[in-house]
Amino acid sequence: MKVSRLEIIYIGILVTIFAGIVLHAPISVGLGVVFPDFSLLIKSWKEILMVVALPLAVIIVTRRKMWRDLLQDWIIHLVIAYTLLHAVFATLFFQGAEATAAGLAIDLRYIVFFGLVYIAIKALPNYRELMVKVAVIGAFIVVGFATLQLFLPADILSHIGYSKDTIMPYLTVDKNPDYIRVNSTLRGPNPLGAYAGAVLGLLAAALVRKRLDLEDKKVRIGAGFLGVCAAIALWISYSRSALVAGIGVVVLVVIIALARKLSRRTWIAAAVVTVAIAGVLALNWQGTFVSNVLLHENENGGSLVSSNDQHVESLQTGIDRLFDQPLGAGVGSTGSASLHGENALIIEDQYLFIAHETGWIGLALFMAINVLIFVRLWRGREDWLCLGLFASGVGLSLIGILLPVWVDDTVSIMWWGLVAIALAGEKYDRE
Repeated sequence: MKVSRLEIIYIGILVTIFAGIVLHAPISVGLGVVFPDFSLLIKSWKEILMVVALPLAVIIVTRRKMWRDLLQDWIIHLVIAYTLLHAVFATLFFQGAEATAAGLAIDLRYIVFFGLVYIAIKALPNYRELMVKVAVIGAFIVVGFATLQLFLPADILSHIGYSKDTIMPYLTVDKNPDYIRVNSTLRGPNPLGAYAGAVLGLLAAALVRKRLDLEDKKVRIGAGFLGVCAAIALWISYSRSALVAGIGVVVLVVIIALARKLSRRTWIAAAVVTVAIAGVLALNWQGTFVSNVLLHENENGGSLVSSNDQHVESLQTGIDRLFDQPLGAGVGSTGSASLHGENALIIEDQYLFIAHETGWIGLALFMAINVLIFVRLWRGREDWLCLGLFASGVGLSLIGILLPVWVDDTVSIMWWGLVAIALAGEKYDRE
């Protein structure tokens, strides 16, 4: 079937979201400062575009007679159920207009985007490469600017409106000015670390699956630049969870791809290196590097309240409420959305975050969506994109234990969008 003008508009909307999301933070802050009365509208540009795309998706599915195929797909079943559950809980446990609207946007934007891209690639598979290229360009921008920030004044972003009232232009490790945590174009150093780790995983997958033509000088230079900048971005984010996850993601890619090809001697050498690194860290446990970067404990002028203590307290609160509120407290009852309501609450765990808003049912549906996605990515692991997304997804899921990783616009929309691209239309998507 010939591609219609409506379908081109639909793809254009999705590509715009994919391309613009890596610059969402600076654009929303900069324009929000210039047009303060429209700051909320500016921040919501991607959600507005998704709402516009929804009826277009329905029309495309109808015209191309895709309903039967889609409705036999369990991923679509679960996505619809998860979305409807949010609508029900938003009504039953109403948190106020602003808090509920913000909560729905935060909880559902990446799920909705996944569905929109899934439909797009199933209907128009020829656009798969275009969207992957857009994601790659976005990665160059994010990690490239993060690396550039090493040579720029720490407060460079304050010139476009970054501040304590919008987004801090930079953070430090436990108020230690010797350890500057940069944002790049994201909303903070923790999302930057998570994003950089995912980039490293995808790059590693492309390399081990020989997706890149390394005999081409431009490709070789580009891959090297992206890898070095991603590693630097991961490091200078000083996000402990992201650092561990990022290293783990690359190792996982290598193990999956090369496990059967590695000799016993190689495995022994790897074990020796791992033990040696652990030994060095143990011997320097009281050193400056370990105490500041790994433990986030600055004895000279650090925060009055330890970030470690805050994490523990947040987790305990989330666990207590998980058992006290099996139906949750309603959409918009935690995170930044709750700041618009009467009872602000921050829970630093993605799974407890979801459980607090939509209860055990919501958490079960979310986990079911994740399990099904990981199963399908594993089945398609011979494809570099599936392999990279499987490994990076494991890393991001582990980060979610300590941080609500999917709350960040860029990280969530990029990963879930790429998953939709990887799975849609492939032979392993419904096996």
